[in-house]
Amino acid sequence: MIPTSRSLFVALMAAASLAVPLAAVTPAAAQTKLKVVLNWKYQGPQGMFFLADDRGYFKAEGIEVQLDQGNGSGGVPALVANGTYDVGFGDMNALIELAAKKPDEAPVAVYVMYNQPPFTVAVKADSPIKTAKDLEGKSIGGPANDGALKLFPAFCKIAKIDCTGVKLSNMQPNLRENMLMQGQVDGVFGYVNTIRFSAKLAKIEESQIRYIKYSDYGMDLYSNVIIVPKKMAKEKPELVKGFLRALNKGMQDSIKDPEASVAAVAKREPLINSKLERERFDATFADEMNHPEIKKIGLGSVDEERLKRSIDIMVDALALPRTPKVSEIWDGSFLPPASELPHKLF
Repeated sequence: MIPTSRSLFVALMAAASLAVPLAAVTPAAAQTKLKVVLNWKYQGPQGMFFLADDRGYFKAEGIEVQLDQGNGSGGVPALVANGTYDVGFGDMNALIELAAKKPDEAPVAVYVMYNQPPFTVAVKADSPIKTAKDLEGKSIGGPANDGALKLFPAFCKIAKIDCTGVKLSNMQPNLRENMLMQGQVDGVFGYVNTIRFSAKLAKIEESQIRYIKYSDYGMDLYSNVIIVPKKMAKEKPELVKGFLRALNKGMQDSIKDPEASVAAVAKREPLINSKLERERFDATFADEMNHPEIKKIGLGSVDEERLKRSIDIMVDALALPRTPKVSEIWDGSFLPPASELPHKLF
């Protein structure tokens, strides 16, 4: 019997009434929520996270992300280790220190974002402090979880300076540059581009600040990485792989369209200066993410020999109780294929 047009319409509508709820329910039920803590307040260079979210890359992997502002890269590994967050964007060197002291609790790095060391002590350009040696006996301040502050003991040893007389203090991040310019401290800890662009926002000319960079004294360290708990890595490897696939797509999109990347940040924080954040984006990609090694291994991966040297630097400089293996710090098995990682940023 050939169905009439009316009977066929009724049959199709009935089928649709059953299919639609299933289609609507299934993706929502499959979503795994991940709490992610970023390195700092919302800024231009974090756009790849938000772009990946806005373009549905996380959702396509069955992931719902909560992207929270951070208070410093140095504090991120502990936040992941204690379960406050599922994923963190923080300092690999703080991770090395945690793994050396508490190997059973320490999380693991799975994707490198900042492959060049951005750590610095910033001083006024007219200051008599011109080299690391000149920091002896001076006062230096920074946010409590700042990566450069946490690495200062290592810097002192490697730069061969006596830091026993250095007066260290903590300050709120938004006060850092003004406290330096007002002479309340002789220097401040931070990432070069964080200080540079925060100073611009405070109407401080770039020519008014000089940088004592850790990298100029042999501290060739990795910096910010994506960190996950070892339990998640072991029990939910596909979840970690899915997160990195989505983030890597956001990274690729950010490289192709920086304006869209910064706009994705502005969508969450409308008060940011988008023009300045675009400048910060460009400077961060050029200075902190563009190590020559990415041409060979891709952004996201590591040179394990270089990482081994970084671990040795940290253990020796901080007199850590043990030397973690590279495999305790880094697991590259969750990365997208090497062909899909960015090999060129410009």
